[in-house]
Amino acid sequence: MSEMQIGVNLEFIRSSDKGFRYGIETAARLGYKFVEPCVATGYDLLALAGYYHMLSMEDDPLEVKGWLDELGLKCSAVSAHSPLMRPEVSIPYLTKAIRFADGLGAPVVTTDEGIKPHWMSEREAFDIMRYTIRQVMMVAERYGIAVGLEPHQQLTVRKDTFLRILELSDSPCWKVNWDTGNFYLGGKDDPYDALDAVADRLCHLHAKDISIQQSRSERGQTTGTPVGCACGEGEVDWRRVIDILRRHGYRGVLCVECGTIDQAERSLKYLRSLLDSSSGDPRA
Repeated sequence: MSEMQIGVNLEFIRSSDKGFRYGIETAARLGYKFVEPCVATGYDLLALAGYYHMLSMEDDPLEVKGWLDELGLKCSAVSAHSPLMRPEVSIPYLTKAIRFADGLGAPVVTTDEGIKPHWMSEREAFDIMRYTIRQVMMVAERYGIAVGLEPHQQLTVRKDTFLRILELSDSPCWKVNWDTGNFYLGGKDDPYDALDAVADRLCHLHAKDISIQQSRSERGQTTGTPVGCACGEGEVDWRRVIDILRRHGYRGVLCVECGTIDQAERSLKYLRSLLDSSSGDPRA
């Protein structure tokens, strides 16, 4: 058996126009043990009506944890993406997400740098992100919650600038949430070399595969995508990814990010087979 675990981001339920409770019940039925919810400030009327999986941080995280406990599920992370280049947004958003994650029992909050405004220089962007990250880290350290930087926008899909953002804080809570699909889709640097460079700071991983069709039409033209195809059915070399993670001693969760229930089911079967295989990729 592998030391790594497999989870699923609740995005897989969005195409079904169903709510959070349906999403976690479906994840448990498929055999997942970990889920990653998306949280936001305020209320979304579609979510309240059960058409969308978003959780409001105005609600009680202990109530949500009770629902998860009943299903034998744990939170691997909380998705709280907010633009680090806009401290007026990201500082209150991320600090609230850290407190919400603590109530859920989630050890990680994920985020990215956000879209750089056209009027902002790269130097200004790094100065602003330094301020944001340091403010957020003070809260993260008090709660013992890791904040994972994810490849998702123009700076984090380049190896050099991803590392520069990591260097903006030496906090033990400033970590990496790697997204295999986003970095591959960005097309700027080798995704496996970049993963190898940051794997020692990895706290969570989005297991996202990119279909051949999407790769042909979007690689190098976009920096991220909400979901991918089923793991093992796209362009990502999962045997190579797993080898890198094992070499660096990663013992966390591979959190599947796909678009449908069927893809989530196939992804779990594939990744289980891969992790349990002594020879690597079960297709080999």
